[in-house]
Amino acid sequence: MAEVDVTVIGAGVVGLAVAARLAEGRDLVLVERRERHGQETSSRNSEVVHAGMYYPTGSLKAVLCVAGNRRFYEYAEARRVPFSRCGKLIVAIEEDELPALHALHQRGLDNGVPLHLISGADARAMEPEVPAIAAIWSPTTGVMSAHGLMDALREDAFRSGTIERLRANVTGLAREADGWRVTLQTPAGAESFTSARVVNCAGLEADTVAALAGVDVDAAGYRQHWCKGSYFAVAPRHAGLLRHLVYPLPGHVSLGTHAVIGLDGRLRFGPDAQYLPQRVPDYDVPESRRAEFAHASRRLLPVLEEADFSPDLAGLRPKLQGPGEAFRDFVIAEESARGLPGLVNLLGIDSPGLTASLAIAREVEGLVNA
Repeated sequence: MAEVDVTVIGAGVVGLAVAARLAEGRDLVLVERRERHGQETSSRNSEVVHAGMYYPTGSLKAVLCVAGNRRFYEYAEARRVPFSRCGKLIVAIEEDELPALHALHQRGLDNGVPLHLISGADARAMEPEVPAIAAIWSPTTGVMSAHGLMDALREDAFRSGTIERLRANVTGLAREADGWRVTLQTPAGAESFTSARVVNCAGLEADTVAALAGVDVDAAGYRQHWCKGSYFAVAPRHAGLLRHLVYPLPGHVSLGTHAVIGLDGRLRFGPDAQYLPQRVPDYDVPESRRAEFAHASRRLLPVLEEADFSPDLAGLRPKLQGPGEAFRDFVIAEESARGLPGLVNLLGIDSPGLTASLAIAREVEGLVNA
């Protein structure tokens, strides 16, 4: 008999949500290679609560984002996680953008997202400094405290008896008769235990963990690409310039350089999308990119000057979609069909993973209980 019921690998927001969801009534171990939870993708992003209009209808990203949006607000109110349901405008600036705006509006409606197509005059009444000729108004988009959400989920998991192993790197996953042999490298040395089930929420290294378990990640389409997104902050004197989030129409790889208002009122623009083929962590935001960011940002807010921008944060997200490739959905898969029963892999959990985290946890629960 296995020593524990479930091992969750990765204590980012998705791993924490899964642990909180699965821990009650189970012996659960949460493994994290960093010194504390949420130190990678989960803590380096725009903290936007997405609504779900961007993703193909019926995709996991669409379904889980829409469900996750609703669940987040319910959970945040119950657990006092800081958030602001400030809403978002997706704007068309040029006439030739109108067909894409209308198509995005229809996709959002098809996905079950509350949206309103509004005129340029109505958009400018909401945001006078934005030169919109038409816009989509998304009232359920907001911003949150990602750390507040993670802290609440961690508390829920601990309340149910979760054991947390920090600074523990998974170095082996081997299928045995009664489950999985999980081998860890810790500051104290190597150790191992058996777990009836393993849930791989390892974020940037989820494909590495899947490979340890015996998955041919290239044949499975599980190879992840690291994509860096950088942000530039706007001078504090412009605080209050916007009341809502403002986005352009999305690009092929990202949602485009957009305006985000933090819970602290700070205005920043980003992220861009820069693939890192060597998969070496890089959180530097060089001052030399100021002109590039200012140019993209001033399209939405012409009142800003280049001197108003300064380097802010950068984050890394794991994408299944490589450079120039078509849309790839989340992978959330129980691997019995690969001869690996009891293993659940989560790969390519980029945006909207933060928003969808509570819904992703329910999806994983269904696979674990099946």
